[in-house]
Amino acid sequence: MVDVQNHADDRCVPIDQVGVSNLRYPIVVLDRANQKQPTVASLSMSVNLPHHFKGTHMSRFVEVLNEHRGEVTMFTLPAILDGLRSRLQAESARIEVRFPYFLERVAPVSGARALMGYDCSFIGEASEAGEDFVLGVRIPVTSLCPCSKAISDYGAHNQRGHVTIEVRGGQNGGTGPELIWIEELVEVAERSASAPVFALLKREDERFVTMQAYDNPAFVEDIVRNAALILRVDERITWFRVHAENQESIHNHDAFAQVEWARI
Repeated sequence: MVDVQNHADDRCVPIDQVGVSNLRYPIVVLDRANQKQPTVASLSMSVNLPHHFKGTHMSRFVEVLNEHRGEVTMFTLPAILDGLRSRLQAESARIEVRFPYFLERVAPVSGARALMGYDCSFIGEASEAGEDFVLGVRIPVTSLCPCSKAISDYGAHNQRGHVTIEVRGGQNGGTGPELIWIEELVEVAERSASAPVFALLKREDERFVTMQAYDNPAFVEDIVRNAALILRVDERITWFRVHAENQESIHNHDAFAQVEWARI
């Protein structure tokens, strides 16, 4: 049959990325407490396309993914990326894996347990220049406004916010990237905010969390700075970006702050 994708193109315009997106696929990721956790991801896979090729072979993206079905982590993404480059005869390949990850959270006083979901991502790239892997986690938190607390006769306004932490890890003695757990980034975000957010709270827990937030007021600026101080001393991390955003409770806008850092 005629292979139109392999026909020559005379417009002399190389394409940086071409591929498939919004591909839902079952995967298994590493879980600190239970070793592995099954989930369903939304994937985007792409390669570069030299100027002289008319198109790429979209079916081959799914073929490569099927060949590597199973665990998707910082340790397995290089094999998938190599497979994409080889099968599609490309110089570079990129894959984005976005998925929900669930942790069992324990309420601070009652001990009530419930699962809580976090939006996570793996982004991997490979080319002749090397490989790159970024882990991202979006964590809900509570923040209480320091200004509101300082100027009010009683109480202070608070709100739910989200902290997104993205990190790159160094190489572990040439055996691959350093392992950084999703759970660790959740802990960093919660330590940096006024209080954590829980899936299930009883009345005694609500009292505890409310007072915890009141005792730890934090602007979005405080949250990203607190997280940065924790992440900078982690020798496994070579780069990070922290983005905090508050869904303001008394303003008709949201507030955000972001900090990015790389180890020199």
